[in-house]
Amino acid sequence: MKFNFQLILIIAFIVAAVFGVLVFSGAIPIGGGSEGSLGTVVLWGTVPTALMTQPLEEFNDANPTFVLKYEEKSADTFDQDLLEALASGVGPDLFFISDDLAYGYANKIIAIPYASYPVATFKNIFAGAGEVFLTSQGIMAFPLSIDPLLLYHNRSMLDAKGIVFPPKDWAEFSIDVAKLTDKDDANTISRSGVALGQYANVTHAKDILAMLFMQAGNPIVTEQGDRLKSTLDTPVGTYSLPSIVQFYTSFADPNSALYSWNRSFASSVDVFSREDLAFYFGYASELQSLVNKNPNQNFFIASVPQIKDAKTKLTLARVTGVAVSSASKNINTALTAASLLSSTDFAAKYAAMLGVAPARRDLLAVPPTEDSFSPIFYSSALYARSWLDPSPVDTDNIFRGMVNSVLSNNLTESDAVKDASSKLELLLLK
Repeated sequence: MKFNFQLILIIAFIVAAVFGVLVFSGAIPIGGGSEGSLGTVVLWGTVPTALMTQPLEEFNDANPTFVLKYEEKSADTFDQDLLEALASGVGPDLFFISDDLAYGYANKIIAIPYASYPVATFKNIFAGAGEVFLTSQGIMAFPLSIDPLLLYHNRSMLDAKGIVFPPKDWAEFSIDVAKLTDKDDANTISRSGVALGQYANVTHAKDILAMLFMQAGNPIVTEQGDRLKSTLDTPVGTYSLPSIVQFYTSFADPNSALYSWNRSFASSVDVFSREDLAFYFGYASELQSLVNKNPNQNFFIASVPQIKDAKTKLTLARVTGVAVSSASKNINTALTAASLLSSTDFAAKYAAMLGVAPARRDLLAVPPTEDSFSPIFYSSALYARSWLDPSPVDTDNIFRGMVNSVLSNNLTESDAVKDASSKLELLLLK
């Protein structure tokens, strides 16, 4: 009896997924029926309700066969609130999910099978960063937005040093940092070229390191069978990870020509805003907050430096998608709503209200021309990638330990990477 029930449930999921795909492709038209005939589904997220009201009203008007209701949750407690709600059976039908939470929610999400939604179809519609939601079990979420990591730079500082354009590769970057860092005879830094090398006061330190690893060809984790495994201690890609850790920490080494940062500084985002830092690695979504911190600051953005002569480009990104809860009591409608939310109209509005790039390729092909920032957001989003982070807090501690053990001379770069890989492997086994 239990087996038959599970089989029926799986078949129902697949039928629902097929229905959602047919709706998404336009083979089954939505609209024209009695209002709310497919029921009501609830969507959870951390986007302020004030921003979501109009896009959702327009979404519901365009799809009158069901009703989508939105509930705003606190970003600080979203993960815990969602876990508790799903455990008690009162959770939402759908929820916005970020790439760094996807792994932890894999058993709470309806993974759409590739027989219903082929990988080729997914890749034709969504940019590569969205592939973080592709697993051996199926599609965990429909991508909505891509928030790429960028190189913010103080134009006044670059102009003063005769640097006409921001660096395109890490070799140029290193030369520019040396020029831009002001030090006295005692090697005391007064103005810095870049905040790298340390961990605690480098905003997005883990993400910067992850980007460097991935640029070198190492995916950090890889799926083998039904589980993820660490690749940090595996010779994958062109460059060894210990050499990358050495490059990163050299910016905090007083004996290095690249020395530009130490633990006495405030957080890099604050130092950048007070105009004592030339380069800042930040996300597209930070643009408005940086403007608000210092409206008079003369800064612009560029794509992040790449490995010299590399055949491909890569930056890290935060990716948001919409997932269907396996606890939903209206799975068919939830799947339909999820696929429609990732369609052109809503996806464009969602990305615009967050100040990031959309995940759809057709939208990335036509960047807005009203401002000078969006074209760079959109172009960076095309070659952005992410990784399945098993636990953001725990991996932050692992990366922190890797950097600090090298800075304190407790471990060599090679041993620090091995130690980080072992700890990541244990985390993936939990």
